[in-house]
Amino acid sequence: MSRNPTIVIALGAAGTVWLAALAGRSTPPAPAAQIVTVAPAAQPFAPSLQGTRPDGAVHVAQDDRIVADAQLIELFDYYLSTVGEKSPDAVRIEIERELDRTLRPAAAAAAKRVLARYIAYRQAMAALETDARLSGPDAAALKRRLAALRGLRAQYFSQREIAAIFGREDAANADALARMEIRADRTLTAQQKQQRLAALDAGLPADVRAAREAPLKIVRLQEEAERLRASGAGEDDVYRLRAEAFGADAAGRLAEVDRAEADWKRRIDAYLAQRRGLRDEAAVAALRNRMFSADEQRRLGAYEAGPQP
Repeated sequence: MSRNPTIVIALGAAGTVWLAALAGRSTPPAPAAQIVTVAPAAQPFAPSLQGTRPDGAVHVAQDDRIVADAQLIELFDYYLSTVGEKSPDAVRIEIERELDRTLRPAAAAAAKRVLARYIAYRQAMAALETDARLSGPDAAALKRRLAALRGLRAQYFSQREIAAIFGREDAANADALARMEIRADRTLTAQQKQQRLAALDAGLPADVRAAREAPLKIVRLQEEAERLRASGAGEDDVYRLRAEAFGADAAGRLAEVDRAEADWKRRIDAYLAQRRGLRDEAAVAALRNRMFSADEQRRLGAYEAGPQP
C-alpha cells in the first residue's frame, strides 16, 4: 500500500484513502545507479505503517554517491507521514536507522545529508503556508505561491536535484496554472476556452492523463460496487469488478480499505452505544482510552458531536 503525498499546488499535501490504495510508483529509475529498496520492518515503526511497504527507493552510484530524486523523497515521506504518531526527532532517527540498515556506510551518510536538507526544506515550506501574501484562489495568487516555492527550493537543492525531485510536480502545477488562466480569460468565448483546455489535455503524457481521470473512475467504480451490493451480490463480485478495472493487487488493497472502514464503523457504533449509559466524564474518557488509540481519538469528535439520546 502506497503512502505517497499528492502534487503540491497550494504548498500543502493532500490525498484520499482510495487514491492511496491505487497509487503506484511514479518515477522511473535513475540511470547508471544501483536501485536499493527498503524492506518492511518486522515490527512497524508506527501503527499507520502496519501492512504497508516502504515507498520509493535509493539510487546509489558505484562510488556510493546518492541520487537525490523523487524516489528518495518518496522513501523519506513514507516515514515522515507518521509525524504526529511519533515525534519529528523520532521519525528522523528511524529514517537514519533504516538507511544504516540498508546501505553501505558512505551511501548511508550521503542519504542522511539529503534527508537533513529535505527536513529543513519541509520546515521552511510550512512557514510559507502561513504567509498571507501568498493566499488566494486566483491565478495571480498561485503564481506568487509557485514563485515563492521555487525560491525556497533553490536554497536547499541544486537545479539538477530540483528537476529530479520536483519535475513532475512542477509540470502539474504549470498545467493547473495554465487552466486557471484560460478559465479566467474574459476575452475568450466558452468555445475557445474549451478548445484551449482540450489542447492542454492532448498535450499531457498518457500517465498524467490517466492520473487526472483516476478520481472520476474511482467514483464510478464505487457507485457500481454499491449497486452490486444493493442487488445482493457478495464481496467476491465486488472484488472481480475492481480487479477488472484496476488489477488484482489494487482490488485486494481496496478490499482491505473496505474491511478497515467496516471495522471502524463497528467500533464507533459499539463505543457510542456504551457511551450513552455514562454520565461521568471520567468514565467516558476511560472508555475512549480503552477502545481507541490516541491517534484514533482525534477522529472521534465528528461522531461524538452528533445528537446523543
